[in-house]
Amino acid sequence: MAMAEDGGRSRLGRGLAALIGDMGEDGGAANERARVPGGARKVPLAFLRANPRNPRRSFAEADLEDLAASIRERGIIQPIVVRQVAGERDAYEIVAGERRWRASQRAGIHEVPIVVVEVNDREALEIAIIENVQRADLNPLEEAAGYQSLADQFGYSQNDLARVIGKSRSHVANTMRLLRLPEPVKAYLADGRLSAGHARALLTQDDPEALARAIVEQGMNVRAIEALAQELNVAKAEAAGKPPKKPKHPALDADTAALQRRLSDELGLSVTLKHDGEAGEIRIRYSSLDQLDEVCRRLAGV
Repeated sequence: MAMAEDGGRSRLGRGLAALIGDMGEDGGAANERARVPGGARKVPLAFLRANPRNPRRSFAEADLEDLAASIRERGIIQPIVVRQVAGERDAYEIVAGERRWRASQRAGIHEVPIVVVEVNDREALEIAIIENVQRADLNPLEEAAGYQSLADQFGYSQNDLARVIGKSRSHVANTMRLLRLPEPVKAYLADGRLSAGHARALLTQDDPEALARAIVEQGMNVRAIEALAQELNVAKAEAAGKPPKKPKHPALDADTAALQRRLSDELGLSVTLKHDGEAGEIRIRYSSLDQLDEVCRRLAGV
């Protein structure tokens, strides 16, 4: 499937704000109508329904309660993005904002502000993934499953995904590889007992499930598990009579390497640290202006 077939790709690649306008968190309903193209309007909560393609599957109870308390106090500041359900007059499927919808039910409010957009299934899935990734609302498995859905259902390559989501290709590839892990390891990852860094270190192991249990039971950090994984790989190569693989780049000290990986994971981009004494430099590689915009947004804390 050719990915250059429609102009919506670049538009959606700039994220949710490019589609529905720049919606700040500091204004009331009147400001929302002024800022959002076409204006926001309120509808009964019962008119909305969840999106079955939403990559986000888990909603922490504590987070929903906190958001519900905020909604009771201030209302919903940012409208929920929806699309009309075909053949039904007063029915809307949520494209972005399911957490706000769920919290609104808990808050006991009867109407919510919405913005109606005209998007197909592919575009709806793109927007849902983009919004959740930009907000860091997905756990690593949900993010991986979202990418896999776009690949399976709509023929996206890893390069396409990287361009649309605004992440590096290596981040997309490494994230999708997490789906290969055994189910017990995925369960640890989904409930937060393993991080994405832990999980990636397990991918090359013969018995990732046993190693995952050891990580959880012993509280091993990513640096420790990567060192152990390296030792196991060397032992495996020696047992097979093969020379261990040499690193492609000069080795960093363990602390710098761990920090470099953590920053790369957080941004979804290639990060390089050069450290000399107490000074050094950090380099963030981006391949598009969209990725640069996202880095600037994260640095500015908006």
